Amino acid sequence: MRSDATRNLELVLKTSARLLADDPSASIAAIAAAANVDRRTIYRRFTTREELLAAVHSARYEAVERAIDNARLHEAPVAVALHLYVEGIIAVNRAWPVVMRSVLADGTVTEHRSRLVKEVDTFLMRAVDEGLLRADLPPGWINGVLPLLMLQAAEQLPDLTAAQAADLVVDTLMRGLGAAHPNAA
Repeated sequence: MRSDATRNLELVLKTSARLLADDPSASIAAIAAAANVDRRTIYRRFTTREELLAAVHSARYEAVERAIDNARLHEAPVAVALHLYVEGIIAVNRAWPVVMRSVLADGTVTEHRSRLVKEVDTFLMRAVDEGLLRADLPPGWINGVLPLLMLQAAEQLPDLTAAQAADLVVDTLMRGLGAAHPNAA
């Protein structure tokens, strides 16, 4: 694919993600106008709205996979990998905003998503085993809370860089939201 065609495709996909997250009924014409391309450009590549949505979901999970790879979850020290992972996912959530309900219903990304979730779950177990995260929490608690914190940071803290938002998420994950106990030294 030519470099300009690759840029246009990424622009169309990111624009689609943003517009469809804001308005799930956004038309192909509205997406084309926002991406500054002719709607025929979109229809040449995607014959249906569902194909476009599947491509958005796939592109999002490719970006998630790059963020996981860049975090070096298996090699880097746990604290470093956790911060890199959180920062990367916040950036993905900002670049590829999607309604997660629609992603989870998309069978085309199920296997890709499952593999990535398993990789992160394994890393979080490593963080527990190495004492960075608490071992006394109910099973799945950390795995359920962390994505919500990252999504909240991506959406509600747009003035912070991804790295600054990651600082806040990791601190919240590590220290919680409670005030220090008055008898704590």
